[in-house]
Parts: sequence; C-alpha cells; structure tokens
Amino acid sequence: MTSLKTDIENTITDEELLELDSKYCSFGDTVHYSKNPKVFHRCDGAYMYDADDTPYLDMQMYFSAANFGYNNRRIIDAVIEQMNTLPQITPKYVHKYKVLLSEKLCKACETRFGEAGRINFNVGGAQAVEDMIKLVRANTHRNSFFAFQGGYHGKTVATTAISSNFKYREKYGHYGDRAHFVPFPYCFRCPFDKKCDSCDFYCVKHFERQFDSEYKGLCNPSDNETEYKAFIAEPVLGTGGYINAPEGYFKELKKVLDKFGIMFIDDEIQMGFYRTGKLWAIENYGVTPDVICFAKSLTNGMNPLSGFWAKEKYINPEKFPPGSAHSTFCSNPIGTRAGYEVMKMIEEENFDVTVPEKGKYFLDGLKEIQKHHKCIGEVGGLGLALRAELVCEDGISPNRELCGKVLAEGLKGDLTYKGQKCGLILHNGGFYKNIITFVPNVYITKDEIDMALELLDVLLTRCE
Repeated sequence: MTSLKTDIENTITDEELLELDSKYCSFGDTVHYSKNPKVFHRCDGAYMYDADDTPYLDMQMYFSAANFGYNNRRIIDAVIEQMNTLPQITPKYVHKYKVLLSEKLCKACETRFGEAGRINFNVGGAQAVEDMIKLVRANTHRNSFFAFQGGYHGKTVATTAISSNFKYREKYGHYGDRAHFVPFPYCFRCPFDKKCDSCDFYCVKHFERQFDSEYKGLCNPSDNETEYKAFIAEPVLGTGGYINAPEGYFKELKKVLDKFGIMFIDDEIQMGFYRTGKLWAIENYGVTPDVICFAKSLTNGMNPLSGFWAKEKYINPEKFPPGSAHSTFCSNPIGTRAGYEVMKMIEEENFDVTVPEKGKYFLDGLKEIQKHHKCIGEVGGLGLALRAELVCEDGISPNRELCGKVLAEGLKGDLTYKGQKCGLILHNGGFYKNIITFVPNVYITKDEIDMALELLDVLLTRCE
C-alpha cells in the first residue's frame, strides 16, 4: 500500500515545525503561552512521546478530555467501524448512535437524579454552554446569570461573559450580559477570612443576604422575582485550580436558588465521566441540577462532541422546539459512536470504586511530599481531580514563578524512573497560576502514580 505521507512529513524536524508554526499559525490559541512549545509525536495509555520516543507521563490528559487513556483501542475500533459505515450525515436526519447515546445519557441521569430529561448535542464545550444559555432564556425570558469567581465556561462571546477571567473579555469591548460573579468556597484562601470548620457556610449566607432588599440589585422581595434566573457552576473548578467545594456547600446553595426560582446549571465539561469518581461531579454533593453541560471525555477526546442534559420541563418540544439550536456537526456519527462506546465502558467498569481508591492513594502521596517541601501550601481534590498549591516562604503567598519552573523542567525529558529516561507533563491553574493540577486517566496504575509522585518530588527539589 502506498504511504499517504510525503517526504516533508517524514523528514521534517521539530525545529522546522516550530519555525513554520511561528510564521503560519495564529498566536491566539494557548500554544504560545510558552515561548518554546513542546512537540510530541505519538501517545499511548498514560504517556506522550517526543521525537526520540522518550515517554512523558501525562498528568493532564488532554485537559481531562482523555479520561480513559490515550489510544484506547476499544474506542478507536468503534470510531473506525463508524468511519467505514456511516461517517457523515446531515443532522437533518436520524442515525442510530445519536439516539442510542442520548438514551444512555438520559437513563444515567434519571437513575442518579430521578428526573426524566433530553439531550441536546453540539461539538464543543463552549457550544454546549451557548445552547444551554438559549434554553435558559427560552424558559425564563431573562439573560442574566450568576457564576463563580474562578469559573471557566468557554471563550466564545457568550461563554466569555459568564467566565470570570476579565482577561478573556478585555480586548473585546463591552459585555452587556456579563454574569454576576459570586465567590467560590475556596477555603485555603477564603474571601471572607473564615475557617471552613467553623464558618457555617458564611459564604452562602452572605449570598442569600443579597436578596433581602431591592436596593441590592438582585431581587424584588415583595414577589421574590430575581433579575438573575440561572446559576452556572463547576462543582470542582477546572481552570480555577481543581478546587473542590467543601461537603454540604451545594446543598446550602441550592436551598437559596430554589427559594428564588433560580435554575441550577451544572458544568461538567472537565469533571464529567468519572474524573471525580462519579459520572457527574455534582453527585458527590447530593443535589440535582436542572441542566448538565458535558463534552471532552464523552468521546475520550477522539472527536468533538458535546451537549447538555436538561429536565423534561425545560427541554420538552414546546419549550425548546425544532431549530432552537443547531450546528452542522452537532450530533456527528463518529462522535456519537465514540460516546456510545464510552458509556458502554462506564456501565461495565467499577469506576465508582476504583477512581476514589486511586485518588486517595495519589492524594496520600501528595500529602507525604508536602511534609518535605515547604513550598506546598495545600493539597486536595476529589477522585482523580487533584491539586498542589505552591507558595512562598510565608506559607500563603502564591508562588507562580516556582510553578512555572516545575512545569518547564518536567518537559525537558531528562528525568529518570527505574533507570529509564522520561519526562512529566503537568499543568497549572488557579487564581494565581500557582497550582499544579493532577489529572491522570482513570486506568492509571499504582506504579504510574508512584512514578508521578517520585518525579514530582525530584522536580520540586530541583526547582526550589
């Protein structure tokens, strides 16, 4: 069989690729946060490989889009099968796996929350959130959202308005629909200077007090009508640093939302599909959302597919009629086939047990490393969504510079584990970009966790 690759593809070096990238590719993506971007050539399981075939243990897994490991043969085989049968079809028509995947997602939600609902598909996390915004407006006839400080929901115009980072909006003029941002319960850096074990959810009580007078700008207490009719929340902040809310927080918050008829929108784009030890991270908090947005690991990062589940009363055909949301690729057959295989895997595996067990083992290891490195101010997380916050000598001031050094050193590929040359791929997040986030795949082995911990210890020692 004739190779599809040309001579240029076979012989081009990393240096030549980077030179071409600097000339022809937009700097508007996230690649060019780094002055010297890393080039990888293949991936498998928990590893990425460079031009010399050096393995890099990956602790960010495609920003949590590859929860089930790189090059997962079962999902790839399903995709190839679909490509060989029905790879393309306009969303004007019905195809098998769109319907079967919708059924699996709806039944999973009904089992967990006791609510019937429907699925609306699109192609990326931001697009799913955009469609959700339409759903909220169709049901409430209001366009204002509550959202968390530290929350991230996309970089389209509408999703930028409800993501807290001003930098994403700075260049693009006025945002009339900008959300009202509420402090996230970030207990290590409590915005109210309280202690988690004694505050009695002061942050929720502070939020509720904003509704007691029309002069506070949110509510008319005489009829409980509010200007803000939806609250979008990541149960565990993603870009915000993998910070998990304390137990009981969302139950207290949901009481306030229900009191004033405010829809609760659950953004599971990073945390869905067993990142936290549950299909949906919000399950860890015992509350039922009105809408769940999902993407990323629905297809294990194999094909752009996203969507939202909504309760029947919000998404029935009278409320959300034909044409309410549309994209040419919204329920593409390759993506829905991959998603269906992911859901079958989830039903067959025992991730409810294995992910929390692995997460505890990993977190215990991080706590042990913390004892030997004063630069770690806090470790925490939920399931396999973990974090280590790096601080200065005072134990609290964010150490962004050190965090950046650790990430860069890991990418040099000059570490060793059990005598083998290797690297470590880490990612940073948080309000001050000083938090190392650990996002391994759900099949990670104990040895790979030990490897990550040992290499982290080496990197911290080297960079301190």
